[in-house]
Amino acid sequence: MLRSERRRMLNVAVVFTVILALILVLTTIAPDLVARILHRQRPSRVPLLIFLPFIAYELLAAGIVTVLARRGRAFPTVGRYVNAFIETSFPTLLTYILATQYLDAVTALNSWPMLLYSLFIVLSTMRLDFALSAFTGAVAAVESFGLAYILLPLAWGTDEPDHAIVFYLARSAVLLAAGLLAGSVGLTIKNYFARALAAASARDRVTNLFGQHVSPQVVDRLLAFGAAELSEMRRVCVMFVDIRGFTAAARERSPAEVVARLDTAFALLVEIVDRYHGIVNKFLGDGFLAMFGAPIEDPAAAADAVAAGREMLRVIAEGNAGNPWPIRIGIGIHIGDAVTGTVGSPRRKEYTVIGDTVNLAARLETLNKEVGSQFLVSDAVHAAAGGAIGDADPLGPLPVRGYERPVTVWRLA
Repeated sequence: MLRSERRRMLNVAVVFTVILALILVLTTIAPDLVARILHRQRPSRVPLLIFLPFIAYELLAAGIVTVLARRGRAFPTVGRYVNAFIETSFPTLLTYILATQYLDAVTALNSWPMLLYSLFIVLSTMRLDFALSAFTGAVAAVESFGLAYILLPLAWGTDEPDHAIVFYLARSAVLLAAGLLAGSVGLTIKNYFARALAAASARDRVTNLFGQHVSPQVVDRLLAFGAAELSEMRRVCVMFVDIRGFTAAARERSPAEVVARLDTAFALLVEIVDRYHGIVNKFLGDGFLAMFGAPIEDPAAAADAVAAGREMLRVIAEGNAGNPWPIRIGIGIHIGDAVTGTVGSPRRKEYTVIGDTVNLAARLETLNKEVGSQFLVSDAVHAAAGGAIGDADPLGPLPVRGYERPVTVWRLA
């Protein structure tokens, strides 16, 4: 609102600077024409004495608003109303000077300065305040009628429209209505901004909760159905992805090269996770943890995770062609019940998944190194994915670190 107020003040200053320049040019190149219009009088320095202080006032007010905005302080309400009164009174002063020094009252009351009321009413929409726009319209209406009442012998039953009270009351009514309509427009814009800000804040909350690596589609679904912030037991398909030998290879390259290679790889992998309705929950150095089926339940979570893993391998293989730094990834997936919810401090929380399901998925990814594979899934994933599992080699029950009993594992690549 302060930025909008500042922009409005600067617009007013620019408009009146242009008007002053036009007046000065006209009085310079056509002094006789100006003299005829103003009853043989030449304004000389009067425009400068009237317009320059007003322009300086607007620039000063804009400067004050700028300082308040930088300090995070609001423009005092009383000050905003005083500013609106001063601005809207300028056409009144200008018209009064014309009527008492240069023109007859009727001509002055129908001259171009009276149109400036409409200019201030239109610009009042930038205040984004219905009451201030209505106040601007009311000041314009009262002062417009007050000028006519002071300068002319007004009457109710006269045959001369220029001296009829009804004529000037009607014009004042139009100015008041314009102020109300401008206020309505400003209120509509303000409400639109408020809704946009609320939507952006809601998106920020989701992004802060689930990480910046949440696809727009998932954010939209979370906003529509609500994000689960309470801890709960949920069936989740967990995927661990790791870039093989990346740390050793990174020692021989500059930090810029390391970051660029990681960014390129992650951009491809995360986009695949997004496409298959998953969420990259956290990056783990040269790898990441992704989950499918949380926070939004997905019956096809296992099938989506398997399809995403296969596409990751294909995309990485294509990206390695001709690349001076080819990479190799390992993937491990397990599905099962896990605790999901938000953890962290009061100032910073994130959505996470905890439990044996996560641990086993991590162990499967590590197991790739021992069996010489790239893509391992548990027996639970093989069963849950059904026909979507495609070609899979049973490796049988294998010993897994941290587990007393062997775990049935399937190799997909």
